[in-house]
Amino acid sequence: MLTADEIARGRAVLEREGKLSERSLFPTVMLVEPDKDAVRAFTPGDALERRVLFVVLEADTGVSTEYVVALQDDAIVDERVVPSDTFPYGQPPYTLEEFMVVEDIVKASPEWQTAMRRRGLEDRMDLAYCTPLAPGYFGYEDEIGRRMVRSLTFLRDFDHDNAWAHPVEGLLATVNLTTGEVVSLQDEGDVPTAAPSANYDAESIGEVRKSLKPIEITQPEGPSFSVDGGEVEWQNWKFRVGFNSREGLVLNQLTFTDGDDERPVLYRGSVPEMVVPYGDTSRNRYWISYFDAGEYHLGKNANSLALGCDCLGVIHYFDGVVADDHGRPAVIPQVVCMHEEDAGVLWKHTEMGYKPDVRRQRRLVISYFATVGNYDYGFYWYLYLDGSIEVEAKATGLVFTGSGEPGAEDPHRLEISPGLFAPVHQHLFCARLDVEIDGPDNFVDEVDVVGIPKGDRNPYGNAFTWERRRIETEGGRLADGLKGRTWHIGSATRTNYVGKPTEYQLIPEGLPVLMADPDSTVHARANFAAKHTWVSKYEPGELWPAGDYPNQHAGGAGLPAYTEAGESVDGGDIVLWHVFGPTHLPRTEDWPIMPVDVYRFKLKPNGFFDRNPALDIPDWSAAPAGDSCCHAQGDDEGDDEGGRLPVFGVRTS
Repeated sequence: MLTADEIARGRAVLEREGKLSERSLFPTVMLVEPDKDAVRAFTPGDALERRVLFVVLEADTGVSTEYVVALQDDAIVDERVVPSDTFPYGQPPYTLEEFMVVEDIVKASPEWQTAMRRRGLEDRMDLAYCTPLAPGYFGYEDEIGRRMVRSLTFLRDFDHDNAWAHPVEGLLATVNLTTGEVVSLQDEGDVPTAAPSANYDAESIGEVRKSLKPIEITQPEGPSFSVDGGEVEWQNWKFRVGFNSREGLVLNQLTFTDGDDERPVLYRGSVPEMVVPYGDTSRNRYWISYFDAGEYHLGKNANSLALGCDCLGVIHYFDGVVADDHGRPAVIPQVVCMHEEDAGVLWKHTEMGYKPDVRRQRRLVISYFATVGNYDYGFYWYLYLDGSIEVEAKATGLVFTGSGEPGAEDPHRLEISPGLFAPVHQHLFCARLDVEIDGPDNFVDEVDVVGIPKGDRNPYGNAFTWERRRIETEGGRLADGLKGRTWHIGSATRTNYVGKPTEYQLIPEGLPVLMADPDSTVHARANFAAKHTWVSKYEPGELWPAGDYPNQHAGGAGLPAYTEAGESVDGGDIVLWHVFGPTHLPRTEDWPIMPVDVYRFKLKPNGFFDRNPALDIPDWSAAPAGDSCCHAQGDDEGDDEGGRLPVFGVRTS
């Protein structure tokens, strides 16, 4: 994680060396990941090399340049112009300053004003909202190599009205950000603009229900974790919390202490990209395929979190430091929330004639939220007492809308309010898991559950088994729910006490991957989302599933390029990438604001431990100190010393 001082020092080097102008903008400022061997060998008192990548955009020319500043040398050590005008192109993400001027550019366009008057909307132009949206890539001559956005128009009835409820259908502006002009405006159709109000603030909703009773979460003795700067220890887990402007929350050097042995599990984990492709063929939306990290930066759009609203319980917050549009440090206070929560039963058994043994599960939650346009996304990492890890994405906010004839049927849009339609779309998140199961020498097996035809191998017809296939070379794989497919990441050097490699298994949800046709431009740009799981050989700098600059990129970057050589991944330092998330057919219940949808995958120890690592959890974990949670509803009275019950499972009169 960069500090404010490091960002300021790096920018000062660029300024001193004459690399900045009055029109310089900073779409990206990121820490250059240090060498892994140096990090692994780090001990307190050592100094790691710190380098910062600055991507500087000259707003008046549209030219972007990458500068790498070595902080210890106080010098620029690398400089490269981003080849945005050369195939396959690609632009840095947008800055807030660029977005802020789009509405003024569109509204100043005589063509836009004419289109609004033609529709009888001249009295509503002042309150109109003109969105700044990434344009995708289609090889259009007037867009190639240029810094572009598209803009749709939404109406407001008053200043804080929900504009997404009133989309102006068939009106699309394309804006050149460098020249500050509308280069094309398409105006077609005469669909009435949806009119019903859809405000969801407290004043608009009115009286709220009074039947809901408060829930209080307390930890009288404080939380069970400890924090030292960015390092966290909790119930055998140890890790470092990182945060950056592009991917947001990062967990580094995640280990689990097993007895006296601190065992590595994950060198680095994050969700560095997501794509939101739309399935609507209309002019207003056929081009939509947002890359919310690569085009907008999730971390830079992260929220400051509030107790009682975003997080509940005894909370520890981490601030995030990003660079503003002018390359100066900006702190997002309380951007990462960490707390413990009860997670149900951990394990339980009732032996015949005895009281039950039961323990409560608990998990450590590390999370952040980002708002990108109309959608809000929560990213959650859960660490469990039994060594399991869960990664979760939550989607809420407002669905993207268009107007239509009330009651009309459309194969690509669903009516969510009279005359208001929401297109079918996907949210495909990609997690990057730089695995380190008992060290950096790992392999991956794909494991299926399979039936056996009745015969010599299955004489009674009841048998089934499993099949393991070693993934030998880089590439992508699909989940298969009918086969219960999982991927086992194992150590090539360590075995457990039954002689098998120590492993974790990745358990997918296995929902649909990218639905776009393989010949489409969105498929070329978001090829990472065409598979559920990828395995690649670790290479420094290979961090982004859709490549460094997915904005207006022709495609083929990121995971397709990383794995093209087909290098061996059967042992050695490898990275798993996992795609998960919904294919969304919007509902009326998703309007005017969408209840949270949750999507997740799991990393579960599988032969990593020699036995259940949570046997030592006390039986009062969810009860007052000194109490047991194992009372058998009053049957304690009359029990003998061994805790025997007179009857198991029934009551007698």
